[in-house]
Amino acid sequence: MESAKSLSILPAMLRCHLLRIWLIALTLSLTLGCNSVQRRFVVRTAPPGAEVYIDKQFVGRSPVSVPFTYYGTRQIQLEKDGYKTVQIEQNFKPRWYGRFPISLIAENFWPREIRDERVMDFELTPKEIVSDRRLVERADELRGNVQSGTVTLPVPR
Repeated sequence: MESAKSLSILPAMLRCHLLRIWLIALTLSLTLGCNSVQRRFVVRTAPPGAEVYIDKQFVGRSPVSVPFTYYGTRQIQLEKDGYKTVQIEQNFKPRWYGRFPISLIAENFWPREIRDERVMDFELTPKEIVSDRRLVERADELRGNVQSGTVTLPVPR
């Protein structure tokens, strides 16, 4: 008799466990795979319209917004006619949700989207315009140095 009772309870317990497993799998399938952290670089320059290179890759003209995946040091270069070229190395450290093991939860199970937007503003400096007379003087000076066999250091910019 007791063995018959235990057999009739088993399917009910099994169904309960299967239902729990199914609900957990459904919950995980709805949350897994969606990227809850959206990361972006925003580069703005004054004046706008400078060519923006990140890690030696052209990404557009400022103002420009570019998605990124990994934190770390990036090479940023800005070029615009009539202005000095800007080259910097910028380190982007992860915020609290980007550090392991919290990043595992934030990336896969966080119920809402997290936006990590890094805004960089740059003031471009106009190039110095050298007069024709000064340019000819410098050329004559360099020519004289070459003829005398002396080495001249480059002019600082």
